[in-house]
Amino acid sequence: MRTDKSFAARLKWWRGHRGLSQLALAMQCEISQRHLSFLELERASPSREMVDRLATALGIPLRQHNALLLAAGFAPQWPERDLAAPDLVDVTSALDFMLAQQEPYPAVVVDRHWNLLKANAGAVRLMEFLVGPLATGAAVNLADALVGPDVLRPHLVNWADVVRHFVHSIESDAAADGLDESAALLERLLAYRGVREALRTAAPNDARGPVLAMHFRKDGRSLQLFTTIATLGTPQDVTLQELRIECFFPTNDATARLLREWAKPPARRGIDEAARARA
Repeated sequence: MRTDKSFAARLKWWRGHRGLSQLALAMQCEISQRHLSFLELERASPSREMVDRLATALGIPLRQHNALLLAAGFAPQWPERDLAAPDLVDVTSALDFMLAQQEPYPAVVVDRHWNLLKANAGAVRLMEFLVGPLATGAAVNLADALVGPDVLRPHLVNWADVVRHFVHSIESDAAADGLDESAALLERLLAYRGVREALRTAAPNDARGPVLAMHFRKDGRSLQLFTTIATLGTPQDVTLQELRIECFFPTNDATARLLREWAKPPARRGIDEAARARA
């Protein structure tokens, strides 16, 4: 994001990043433009209340709000807990409930940079169908899995269309949060073979439906899924603000039937297959 980590440099960067003049930001914060100018020139030091007021006016995420406080010489305001922390049990229970309610369809919980944190059984079944058994405890980044050449791409029929949309969303994330890690993720994805070419190619007008579905095909089976992404309302923790819950839904009856079939116990599945064969 920047090499100068001082409060003044951070404030000036965020103001420019949000496309605000000094006057516009000063009016939002109900201070004089002269005072804001002095803050950016390091001719004045902010109070903690002023840092909070500026961060709120600029819409700075909690992680970066903490960084702004630290740069001004104050302790961070927003905690960053591990998702397994005891005082987040109500939230993790809610996440588990959402994942369970989505069965037999896939659902996952990821962090800001698409590292997989939780997955329901439907998501595991889908991934294992596409890429084989998953190693227990292995770190999975869904952005790399989607965009890279060797994981999901061989089975994603409309890879270019999906990646074009996904990378644009990563660009928006990087612009919104100003994190070096978000910019690094974007650069990593852009470096994968074929990504920049996909971004330069527009989707045909006749291919645009109400939502962009991911069309997977493997071993003669076809699955078409679209997704919804939810976040937690009014988070007061860095970890929670950066969580995303992505739920997958079938776009046709054939995909829905296949996902429901995979969810049946093996014995039940065998009985149903035998019944269909007799019919």
